[in-house]
Amino acid sequence: MNYVDPSAIALRVITNLCSGVTTIELDNLAAETAATMINQHPDYATLAARIAISNLHKETKKVFSDVISDLYHAKNLITNKQIPIISEEYYQIIKNNANELNSAIIYDRDFNYSYATFKMLEDNHLLKLNGKVVERPQHMLMRVAVSIHGHDITKVIETYNYMSKQYFTHAVQAISTACTPIQQMASSFLLTMSSDSIDGILDTLERFALLCHHNGEIGFNVHCIRAKNTPIRGTGGVSNGLVPMLKAYNTSIATVSKNGKNEGPYTVYLEPWHSDIFEFLELKRNDGEEQLRAKGMCYALWASDLFMKRVFYDEIWSLMCPHECPGLVDVWGDEFEALYIRYEKEKRFRKQVKARDLWGLIMQIQLETDVPFIVYKDHCNRKSNHQNLGTIKCGGFSTEIIQYSDSNEVATCNTASIAVNMFVNSTKRTFDFDKLKEISKIVTYNLDKMIDINYYPMSETKVSSDKHRSVGIGVQGLADTFILMRYPFESKEANELNVQIFETLYYGALEASWEMATEKGPYESYEGSPISKGILQYDMWNVKPTKLWDWDILKSKIAKHGVRNSLLIAQMSDPFMAQMLENNISVEPYTSNIYTIYALSKEYSFVKPRLLRDLIEKGLWDENMCNKIITNGGSIQDIEGIPKDLKLLYKTVWEMPQKILFEMAASRGPFIDQSQSINVYMVNPSQKLTSMHFYAWEIGLKSSMYHLVTNNK
Repeated sequence: MNYVDPSAIALRVITNLCSGVTTIELDNLAAETAATMINQHPDYATLAARIAISNLHKETKKVFSDVISDLYHAKNLITNKQIPIISEEYYQIIKNNANELNSAIIYDRDFNYSYATFKMLEDNHLLKLNGKVVERPQHMLMRVAVSIHGHDITKVIETYNYMSKQYFTHAVQAISTACTPIQQMASSFLLTMSSDSIDGILDTLERFALLCHHNGEIGFNVHCIRAKNTPIRGTGGVSNGLVPMLKAYNTSIATVSKNGKNEGPYTVYLEPWHSDIFEFLELKRNDGEEQLRAKGMCYALWASDLFMKRVFYDEIWSLMCPHECPGLVDVWGDEFEALYIRYEKEKRFRKQVKARDLWGLIMQIQLETDVPFIVYKDHCNRKSNHQNLGTIKCGGFSTEIIQYSDSNEVATCNTASIAVNMFVNSTKRTFDFDKLKEISKIVTYNLDKMIDINYYPMSETKVSSDKHRSVGIGVQGLADTFILMRYPFESKEANELNVQIFETLYYGALEASWEMATEKGPYESYEGSPISKGILQYDMWNVKPTKLWDWDILKSKIAKHGVRNSLLIAQMSDPFMAQMLENNISVEPYTSNIYTIYALSKEYSFVKPRLLRDLIEKGLWDENMCNKIITNGGSIQDIEGIPKDLKLLYKTVWEMPQKILFEMAASRGPFIDQSQSINVYMVNPSQKLTSMHFYAWEIGLKSSMYHLVTNNK
């Protein structure tokens, strides 16, 4: 840290001192102070993290098994009764293997975390006793590894080492609950209404509430619920429709969620032929009557090809009640189209509107509220390995999880994210595909093990998980990878690498799943699935893979033994996972070349480390350059003196056409057997939004939009 000025830090610390300060508080103040000076040189960021992490090390026990023992023997301060934070099973495993586990931990790796990431872990994820953090980051990672592999200490240490070196991370649910008495590690659940009845609505509400309570992200569909003013046999009354029901679901969130918030990661899906569609679209709006709003959830359209065609050709769209037009929710593709048109001819619709009028409202509300997300029903079903199970009726909360669910099965998915920048040799500018395949296989084994050790909030989640054994592996740091390879995001080379990364990810996951099937047999619902017939995801896209891997040999192996998991790849957009490994989120370009942190009761803006280091290397970094980048909102395109190659390399998402991002999504799509969570970034989007959605549909993407992020200029 040759560029740190200790006297400058000391002066700033003294300025903020108050009487009676403790040594711990002094360390924290020094760390925060150093964090505010990052723009002078990256060494200040290193110093801030070192001070904060050293402070935690002083305040916590070093030995992993001792920390676990303290957590296991935790007591209620009032009653003095034991309230274990670690389960008996895992306490015994760690106790019996203490020497091996303790000696495997490398505490210096804690210092690889940035100040911001360390503070996030300290505040939210490191385990506490009576409000005080007792766990170090390396303890946390070892705890996750032990939870997955139990008595297999060799595998425990392998997983610990790769997580500790920041090759991959499991989801926040796994990090938070690993080894605890209620180890709910699944990150995503897909819920279908039990039935269109009061019993069905209340039964589904109970399931929803349980999943909320256990921190699951939820996608659920309400297509089958009868529309407003539909007669109810037996009572003589009429249905109130979707809005009051969804209000009840929305109200339950604050009651059952562990954080007490009245909103959360929950997305409600509806097909646009449902005659309550107009009221549904209004649920998240800020204006209007509060009794007609349910703002604690997100909303998504499960859009069929027929609806998209009717909008495209400016035709009439018929709104129907599922009770009066049965079966629409249970079919897709040609079957759906035939049944829908039959009901139109029989005049069973409630109302007819111009398809473009409905679409216009959808676009207007997206601009106002960021929802509804749009997912394409027919693409999802047509390109799914769950085709043999029935019609898929919704996706997950953030649209990347696409699985079959019904009244007896709540789809469940464990997820993990791999940091693809870790496979770049930046000196030689090469990418290690063999290592990526190895890590993909390790992660697949981990996620499969988690299916068996997971706590299931209800029997319906376990039924689905045991039958189909779906997992979701995604990546992060794709933009960081391109920068290390010196490929501009929009370049041909970047897209070729994008394809090869996902081809390798899919190949490795399938190979691991096949290996598990040779030992344990294929997953229960394997027979009749596309993969049992030799059809892989890229076949459903009518695409040939590159020559990077021998797909023919893998297909012949799968034909003999099958695979252990029905689904394997899902590209999530998860800020927690990206921050855990210090990378740019998901497969997205940088949104800016600056970031902010909150320190000393103020918000500070900093230039991102990769750009900062490149500017230092070229002799272009000084306070004036720093101020110019911050003044330009993180863009370097109009700053004189910065060479063209850096400007191309550090383009932000606002400075490149969204079409490029959709083309890249379609290029990797043949190797993603679930879906992708795609955030859309647009400057003045009102004129472009429709074109973007239709382009995504035309090129075969399963979803076109998770969040819409606008930058109106």
